[in-house]
This record gives sequence, C-alpha cells and structure tokens, in this order.
Amino acid sequence: MRFQKLASTLLAIALSATAATAESVLVMVEEHGCVWCVRWNAEIAPIYPKTSEGKAAPLRRLDINQTMPAELSFKGKLHFTPTFVLMVDGKEISRLEGYPGEDFFWGLLGQMLKTAEIGLSS
Repeated sequence: MRFQKLASTLLAIALSATAATAESVLVMVEEHGCVWCVRWNAEIAPIYPKTSEGKAAPLRRLDINQTMPAELSFKGKLHFTPTFVLMVDGKEISRLEGYPGEDFFWGLLGQMLKTAEIGLSS
C-alpha cells in the first residue's frame, strides 16, 4: 500500500514535469503589405513580450510566402495574414485568422491559451 502511494506520487510529479516543459509559441504568419499586420504591429507588438500572454507563448514571426519550417506541424494550409497559430511542442493547437482589433485580440488569445491549458503568470 505504501509503495503504491509512493509510485502514484512519483508518477504525478513526472507527468507535471513533462507538462511544464512543453514549449508553447504564438506563430504570427504575416506578409509584406498586409495592412492588418501593420495595425497589429502598432497596437500589440510593442507590449506583447511584456504581457503574461507573451511570456506564456513567445511570438515567432513567419512570412506566408516562405517555406514553413519543418519542425512546425500546421493542421491546414495558411491562407490569410495575419494568422496567429498557437503551437505546443511544434504542433498547432488553435489559430486566429485575421486581426480583430486590440480589444478582441486579447480575449481570443486568452481563450486559445485556456483551451491549451497554458497558464498565465502574473
């Protein structure tokens, strides 16, 4: 009985350590001439890395016209810019196509992080 409890505790610690080491990143797919990308860059980009969202899922920028990195697995083709793709360990969890404005962006990103069970630090 005592051994089973110890084994369960060790398993729980191992699983939480695995979850804690998952790498999350927010991929922004953009292109030259995209007016909504310019707007996002003006309204969000300067503060994003300073926010709890930016710390939980650091930004990685990709050009839609370039070959996508092999280490990233997208669920489907990327058609629009900007598209924000939440990746965990290189796999797409969710995406937001387009930029809905500052107020909606934060709420939608928060939902994406919550769905992926990515906690935000204060």
